[in-house]
Amino acid sequence: IEAEMMGRLLAEAGFAVMTGGYAGGMEAASKGAKDAGGHVIGVTSGIIESRFGSKMNGYIDEVVYFDSLFERLHHLVTACTVAIGLPGGIGTLSEVALTWSLIQVGEIKPIPLVLLGQTWDDALTTFYGDGEYIRPENMALWRLAHTPSEAVALIQNWNS
Repeated sequence: IEAEMMGRLLAEAGFAVMTGGYAGGMEAASKGAKDAGGHVIGVTSGIIESRFGSKMNGYIDEVVYFDSLFERLHHLVTACTVAIGLPGGIGTLSEVALTWSLIQVGEIKPIPLVLLGQTWDDALTTFYGDGEYIRPENMALWRLAHTPSEAVALIQNWNS
């Protein structure tokens, strides 16, 4: 429900919604965006389809296909103008970490990086610890939202 609402609110705010294109949260966000009349992009991968039998969800308007997972991950991170991390699995964690890292080193231009849900704050704050490895200015590269509407508001007011 949270992912579906996130997709809906992003579409209503005028954003195209790009996801990994498969089931679960990706499908829910795609459905929400599509139901709101938004444009939905699914970034898919041959390795996911051949290894796991995954099928693209039915809400996709535009498919971006890559053979490898690495190419897919790279595209998901570098082709977006806003990044929102919803609760998810290892792939989601990889996308969030890579986005954060590339913003931190300046390899991609700074974009809004919003993480939805307290779990993200708990995990990253624990990882931050006493700041020995992550500087406070790098912790400030992302924002926490507790609801999809808060996430959209953070995006819309990112540089205010």
